[in-house]
Amino acid sequence: MSEEEDWRAALSAAGALSGPIVDAILSAHGDRGQRAIEAVSEERIKQYRDFTVVVGHDDEYIVEEGSCTCKDAEYNLDQSDPTDLCWHALAVEIAERVDAVDHHDMWYSDVREFI
Repeated sequence: MSEEEDWRAALSAAGALSGPIVDAILSAHGDRGQRAIEAVSEERIKQYRDFTVVVGHDDEYIVEEGSCTCKDAEYNLDQSDPTDLCWHALAVEIAERVDAVDHHDMWYSDVREFI
C-alpha cells in the first residue's frame, strides 16, 4: 500500500485526525496537506445539493469527484495522476473521512446569487 493509500485507509478507520495520520498527509502532500487540514479544522468544507465547496481566503472553490475549480488544479497538477490534488480537494477527502463536512440542504447556485 502506498503512502497515499495509507493515510486514507488510516483516516477512514480512525474517523479522526491523529499525529501519525497528520504526519502521513504532510509527508505525501506537504503544504497542500497542511492547508487542507487547516480548512477542515476551521470547518470550511460545505456540502450543498449540487456541489461541495471549500471556502478559501479569497474565494470559494467547487470540488467534484476530486476535481477543483482553483488555478492550482488547472495549471499545476498532473491531471493524469489521481493522487496529485490541490488543497481544496484534499480538504474534502479529509473532511468526508472525519465527518466534518457542513451540510446545507440548498442549491449552491442559489447561494451564489446572494454573494
